[in-house]
Amino acid sequence: MNTIDILVFLAYIIGIAIFGGSFFKKNRTSSSYTIGNKDIPGWVVTMSIFATFVSSISYLALPGNAFQSNWNAFVFSLSLPITSIIAAKYFVPLYRKINSPSAYTFMEERFGSWARIYVSLCYLLTQLMRIGTILYLLALTLNAVTGWDIATIIVFAGLVVAIYSMLGGISAVLWTDAIQGIILIAGALACVVYILFAMPEGPGQIFAIAIENEKFGLGSFDMDLSQPTFWVVLVYGIFINLQNYGIDQNYVQRYMASKTEKDAQRSALIGGLMYVPVSALFLFIGTALFAYYDSAATLPIELQDVTRSDRVFPYFIVNVLPTGLSGLLVASIFAAGMSTISTSFNSSATVFLTDYYNKYFKKTASDKEGMRVLYISSAIISIIGIGIAIAMINVKSALDAWWKLASIFSGGMLGLFLLAIFSKRKNVVGALVGVIAGLIVILWLSLSNVFLGPDAIGNQFHTYLTVVFGTVAIFLVGFLFVLFGSGGGKNEG
Repeated sequence: MNTIDILVFLAYIIGIAIFGGSFFKKNRTSSSYTIGNKDIPGWVVTMSIFATFVSSISYLALPGNAFQSNWNAFVFSLSLPITSIIAAKYFVPLYRKINSPSAYTFMEERFGSWARIYVSLCYLLTQLMRIGTILYLLALTLNAVTGWDIATIIVFAGLVVAIYSMLGGISAVLWTDAIQGIILIAGALACVVYILFAMPEGPGQIFAIAIENEKFGLGSFDMDLSQPTFWVVLVYGIFINLQNYGIDQNYVQRYMASKTEKDAQRSALIGGLMYVPVSALFLFIGTALFAYYDSAATLPIELQDVTRSDRVFPYFIVNVLPTGLSGLLVASIFAAGMSTISTSFNSSATVFLTDYYNKYFKKTASDKEGMRVLYISSAIISIIGIGIAIAMINVKSALDAWWKLASIFSGGMLGLFLLAIFSKRKNVVGALVGVIAGLIVILWLSLSNVFLGPDAIGNQFHTYLTVVFGTVAIFLVGFLFVLFGSGGGKNEG
């Protein structure tokens, strides 16, 4: 990158940090820090939901995935119309009625304190892995641009986001998310236009090469549960996105920050649906890069290894895109990552304050004490996330790594949430038995290869199905225990 590109990138980083920090004066109370002052425009919340979903996992890993194989990852996006409609119709009214900064107050109301601890702990573990994956991908990009040490970049990026998200609270997170969402879309569109007209035989050559190499395929339609077939990825997407919209603190805080329930419903619906065409755009970039390097240029030998496909897009940005556009694309990638990381910092700190500190340490904590807890917990979360990112430097595919880790650490908590909604009896024992059954299933699927060898039954199922089977186990065992068990609490609803 030349001086102009570096200036474009630095202007973005400095500008977004200053803008985010400018909301510091609005954070007089822990409530304003976590759910705002009900003064955020609806379009900002919508873009924030979208930008939270679009991280550098999408911006780099999706092109890398399409470059390496096909559009199998797009099947995940096809689940969003289903889940975003369910979110708008059922989840938003539920949380607006409960009126709590934490998504997990509902769990305690239904099954007691242990349920709240379980789901909130699963959430925190998932967010730590998410932060680590995204920081790693951001560092991957800047490493390709500058040659700086990846670990150093991870620390730098993590600290920048931590500082402005801590200073500005949820207002800073929402507004910077909105700006970053616009930047990342503009950057992706600009990149696609450039590649289309950089092909020796024109834009049509991309489609000819892609079709010849079956790059637009959505995966096998076989009923093979050991491979990421169309059906496996679709089911995985439905379960993960129901979890995102139904019980993920990142999204619930946005429902609560909206001015009205209708605004929140509209933001949940549109914010989710926006990801479908944008994810297709990212995948098309990967397909276009495959065609470009098949016909118009040659990749360095070290990038021809399929295990390094995540690095192809950063290489293209630095070595092919014209001056100014390279800086915009790097800024776009950072926009995608920073929006999600800032959300995770703020939401995780909110969970720690609401679900742990105010619950078990000091129920009558003052706003000053609450703000101190929020700052300290944000700092601790950022340090752990940075450490995880450094540990991920040698993964072969960031997208696969993230999806596998999300399946394991989410702990099938969606199953408990569904049990809370559909069960008419407040059966604490039944819910607890269901969770134990779900955890056994998750551990069995996750650790079969380690303890039982490659021929174990658990290895016959793809890792994406871990969260699916864990969720189903919790719900079915818990529901049947409630239905046929003795004792079980009062009827409800």
